[in-house]
Amino acid sequence: MTIPLYMDHHVARAITQGLRARDVDVLTAQENDADQFSDSDLLDRATILRRALFTQDDDFLVEGSRRQANGVPFSGVIYAHQLRVSIGRCISQLEIIAKVGDPDDLANQVEFLKS
Repeated sequence: MTIPLYMDHHVARAITQGLRARDVDVLTAQENDADQFSDSDLLDRATILRRALFTQDDDFLVEGSRRQANGVPFSGVIYAHQLRVSIGRCISQLEIIAKVGDPDDLANQVEFLKS
């Protein structure tokens, strides 16, 4: 099974394009008319769509932790620091997660990409 990804509106277009070139199922917040949503609402949208949210926004770490602590289900957050993880590494690591993982692997989890 694969993990479809939902891109936060802060994510560089090059990451989305690189993933699509590798046949990864990606939907952006902009394409889904959700680019003005709050972090909480954006994570809700990703969960409704059954997509793991990829972000480079630290605020989602807080939102994910809050949901874990309160038992609020979510489809998963994948985080990469904007300055520490290159675009190429984001693409490579997200491709592996998307193609090898199962959505249940990320449910209610916050995962970090490595630099």
